[in-house]
Amino acid sequence: MCGVFGVVTPSAEPTEAAAVATLGLFALQHRGQESAGVAVSDGEQLMLYKDLGMISSVLDERRLPSLRGNLAIAHCRYSTTGSTVWENAQPTYRQGPRRAIAIGHNGNLVNTRELLTQLTGGRARLPASTDTELLTALLADEPATDTVQALIQVLPRVHGAFSLVILDQRRVIGVRDPHGFRPLVLGKVPGPSQLGGPSDGGLWGTDDADVGWCLSSETAALDIVGAEYVRDVEPGEIVILERGVPPRSVRYAAADPKLCVFELIYFARPDSYMEGRNLYEVRRRMGEQLALEHPVDADLVMPVPDTGAPAAAGYAEASGLPYREGMYRNRYAGRTFIQPSAGLRHRGVTIKLNPLREVVNGKRLIVVDDSIVRGTTTKRIVELLRKAGAREVHVRISAPPIYHPCFYGIDTSIETELIASTHTEAQIETFIGADSLGYLSIRGVLAALDLPYDRFCFACFDGNYPVPVPYDAANRKFMLEEPVAAVTRG
Repeated sequence: MCGVFGVVTPSAEPTEAAAVATLGLFALQHRGQESAGVAVSDGEQLMLYKDLGMISSVLDERRLPSLRGNLAIAHCRYSTTGSTVWENAQPTYRQGPRRAIAIGHNGNLVNTRELLTQLTGGRARLPASTDTELLTALLADEPATDTVQALIQVLPRVHGAFSLVILDQRRVIGVRDPHGFRPLVLGKVPGPSQLGGPSDGGLWGTDDADVGWCLSSETAALDIVGAEYVRDVEPGEIVILERGVPPRSVRYAAADPKLCVFELIYFARPDSYMEGRNLYEVRRRMGEQLALEHPVDADLVMPVPDTGAPAAAGYAEASGLPYREGMYRNRYAGRTFIQPSAGLRHRGVTIKLNPLREVVNGKRLIVVDDSIVRGTTTKRIVELLRKAGAREVHVRISAPPIYHPCFYGIDTSIETELIASTHTEAQIETFIGADSLGYLSIRGVLAALDLPYDRFCFACFDGNYPVPVPYDAANRKFMLEEPVAAVTRG
């Protein structure tokens, strides 16, 4: 679920790229809260700064002035392979015999063990324990003289989900896997000559003859830095950005689009666009479909803030019931779903959400949220609402039950972590303490999207994995932290 951003700036200002990349990354903070970093190039050498923590604490005015160059990539991390330690923060960096390279990765590889074996017989000791570090080593050590040619040689051997921003000395490169599991978009900032007026010396500098180019996990980050959406990077495509020339495209694999549908349901910001759809409107329509599938007699509809708000609005509109904010959300608390431990998730609910007693006391509530993963967060929310005096709590979820683990970039790699895989809906209803529970069907999701099933990955809902997953992939988040002998055995 990580956030990635890459930029080539037109200005001669040497610290501009790092500043723009950081600004874009702020718009992607929701995609990863464990670490952040920026890598820059001045055309001759790469420089990197990364650390554990939120973007605002890692990349501040003390750090950015030393990161000089007109090319930059940035990353915020949500861990799916490797522990939350400094070594695993991204971007990764490696100086190979033919190139220096830095990578920011959103996704998760499923053939990590096989790739490790390819790297000097599997006995290499990597400085970090992520699949991104492994991919960086493979690319840096590839004999091809050019980074793009190295990608063409290496990528066909890489299986799983990967949306990459890559930095070498002269280029920022964007890559999506052949299925496009994770999003990546291309943006352009017109120079003053294209805008028809003199430069104002603003964010993108004063060069009339040039334009800026950027890559981002979501369109919302383009808006923040003043870029215009150009198009999605296509599945199986490499996009090369250089100063002073239009982007180039190289296809390394045939496209078979399977965008993660959970991106549209939950992950991405509601002001982003995917598949030509505004995600707020998509989620509002999911709420409408949910009201049609699971109506209930109640006094009001309320969201679990903030991610449940669009669907709750749609449910209220379709049902004719009033919409109210029944809980206050502490904007300084992170997303509980992406906390790395159950203890942190539990404490995060109490810190993040507090009921509005005057709204919920004595009321029959329809509480709309976007998903139930482990069930502990929803259980705690129901408890808080009942304690605040709610007479009835009817939970409605604008996604289907999550029965199966994700191996393509979500940290749910074993089924026992997923409450729907071990409990019936009636048992889940009892566990969370709700008066009733209703999930949106896959058919309802597709009706809201108005797009065909085969454009998306629904594996977490129906078990149809577009990329075969090795039998030993489950619970292998820490595979690269095992002793070398254990990794190479068999």
